[in-house]
Amino acid sequence: MDIRIRTLRRGEMPVVIEFAAREGWNPGLHDADPFHAADPGGFLVAEHQGQAVGCIGAVSYAGRFGFIGLYIVAPDWRGRGIGRRLWAKGMARLAGHVVGLDGVPAQQDNYRKSGFSLAWQNIRFAGTARRSGRTGDAPIVPLRDVDFAALCADERRIFPAPREAFLRAWIAMPEATGLAWMDQGRLAGWGLIRRCREGHKIGPLVADRPEVASTLYAALCDSVPEGDPVYLDVPMPNADALALARALGLRSVFETARMYAGTAPACELQRLYGITSFELG
Repeated sequence: MDIRIRTLRRGEMPVVIEFAAREGWNPGLHDADPFHAADPGGFLVAEHQGQAVGCIGAVSYAGRFGFIGLYIVAPDWRGRGIGRRLWAKGMARLAGHVVGLDGVPAQQDNYRKSGFSLAWQNIRFAGTARRSGRTGDAPIVPLRDVDFAALCADERRIFPAPREAFLRAWIAMPEATGLAWMDQGRLAGWGLIRRCREGHKIGPLVADRPEVASTLYAALCDSVPEGDPVYLDVPMPNADALALARALGLRSVFETARMYAGTAPACELQRLYGITSFELG
């Protein structure tokens, strides 16, 4: 079978986003630019006679931490070894890295066979945007007004490697709103909500304490049409994040397993109320 695996070009990123949409993963409408910015050589495509039949993201951050995502073979092409070839190419690209992924629980055993160990579970919660009735007295400012170096430093507390190019593109996405809580000039929390194929996803949502997370969640929901679906991907080790989701009446709709090959990196999960992206970590 004539299958070629090669690096995806920037203009082809919508192909893998569409693959994700067909899997029901509800990608953001404008994910292509920040995904590519994270690592321009980090996405591979399998093609047959010019037709894309599979893909994988093997994104390298600073040459030491990698993340596997967007690992998909088109349904009509499954069972032919294409997934194994994509996996081998992606993992070879990340040789020498600690590698993370967010996989569906049913695939945990397969990932264990490749050297991955479970670190924690994530739950995707779903709800609807409601008007909060906030009075505006909370110290919330647009995320674009926050010093970018300070924002990058804060993200390093909840993500194990620098990724300035990705973060700059993420917060500049169209149809997205980023907000930050400033506590006497110090960044105490921040988050972003973006338009997706269905509704909106909040990610990340980062906060020093629960009331900051709750207020930011409400303010982000205020920025989208009332009644629209809203999704939040919560790491289960953060008990305060789970309590917030339940207090908001959100329902569990999907789960993933965060797994690592290599020593799991240290992150301040107690500050992480919403994961940025299951595709990039």
